[in-house]
Amino acid sequence: MVRIRLARAGTTNAPFYHVIVSDKRNKRDGRNIERIGFYNPIARGKSEPLRIDLTRADYWLSVGAQPSEKVESLIKQLRKQQPVAAEAAAA
Repeated sequence: MVRIRLARAGTTNAPFYHVIVSDKRNKRDGRNIERIGFYNPIARGKSEPLRIDLTRADYWLSVGAQPSEKVESLIKQLRKQQPVAAEAAAA
């Protein structure tokens, strides 16, 4: 089964995660099929905390990929923010 999940990167006290599409049997930080974004939980200032290519995420979900709990909540969070960003760009 294909999963959309987080792969840890960064240093010991500065976590950084890649949002990846991977086979469920592969290790967390092992081989992946595609990298579709990132999540930076300790982003400060103007640094971007979350970026996910929603078109690619929708594609993988449409072909049966299962998101992890955290990735599912991040996608929902990003979808809530997206209409606000579109309205700001239109104004």
